Amino acid sequence: MKTIAISNQKGGVGKTTTAVSLSVALARQGKRVLLIDADSQADATKYLGVENPDELQNTLSTAMHCIINDLPYKAGAYIQSHPEGLDFVPSSIDLSSVELELVNAMSRERILKTFLDDIRRAYDYALIDCPPSLGMMPINALSAADSVLIPVQAQYFSMRGLLQLIRTIDKVQRRQNPHLKIEGIVLTLVDNRTNLSRDVSAMLRDAYGTNVHIFKTEIPMCVRAAESPSFGKSIFDYDPRGKATLAYEQLAGEVLTLGRKKELGRGGFAPTR
Repeated sequence: MKTIAISNQKGGVGKTTTAVSLSVALARQGKRVLLIDADSQADATKYLGVENPDELQNTLSTAMHCIINDLPYKAGAYIQSHPEGLDFVPSSIDLSSVELELVNAMSRERILKTFLDDIRRAYDYALIDCPPSLGMMPINALSAADSVLIPVQAQYFSMRGLLQLIRTIDKVQRRQNPHLKIEGIVLTLVDNRTNLSRDVSAMLRDAYGTNVHIFKTEIPMCVRAAESPSFGKSIFDYDPRGKATLAYEQLAGEVLTLGRKKELGRGGFAPTR
């Protein structure tokens, strides 16, 4: 199983939309996908049609509470199926109290990894929707992940915040997870009618393109994509032929191609179809 953390400490960059849409796109490619909502705001959980996440009994917070306190639990009990072909672990507001528990927990950075290790053989991909912060939950996600996908909005402030996230990733690489890689940066909420979007895209590729993979696919600003969460539907269900839908389909293709290239780089063989 490959685990990808979708992370950016800046809010409003399309992080949850990217996590949900990429998960659905990978599932549509025939992959066994698990989406983990690691944000106490539970936006990904609501996006997938759960109207009242705080009323759920089995969420990521209860699973992590059991692991922290060495209580018996079954990882499968916290996983829900979604009609669009993926599974997900829901979140709730209780996850904010788990962050407090993590402060004094043994091996506190590896609690989420313990959960993932219990279900690793059941999936091809696990995607983690991280909260917009650099606290204990994102550190847990980065410690559990194989790679990080960073959504960056096509605005100058997003560019400035990117450096801080890369420093955090570097720190996790040195202290908790030496195998962690940056999957790549994907530009989101792009409006190519404006000079700003074009300028930020060019600056990003100039500043980071030699050291970090930057996906060719850019996610366009789209009203239909912004509407879909309020209906509890992914963009693939809500707007099957929309420009954002096609972009996320292309992004999934890039992720799969990049994964095959990395397998070849390690001396393995890429699967053929």
